[in-house]
Amino acid sequence: MGSEKITEDTTTTAPAKDAPTLVKKIGRTTYIVRVHFSKTSRETMSDKIKRMLKNEMRQI
Repeated sequence: MGSEKITEDTTTTAPAKDAPTLVKKIGRTTYIVRVHFSKTSRETMSDKIKRMLKNEMRQI
C-alpha cells in the first residue's frame, strides 16, 4: 500500500477505500480518521458506548 500525505510532516498508510472517513481540521493540522468495525465482535455499538461511558464515570 502507498502513503497518503496529511500535513507537511505527517503521513499515514492508505486504508481500504470503502472505509467511512471523518475529517477534522484543528489549527494547521488535518486529522483523517477512518472507521472500521470488527466482524467478530459480540458487542453492539450501543453496548460499547454504554461501557465507555461507565468507564469514563469511574475515572471522575
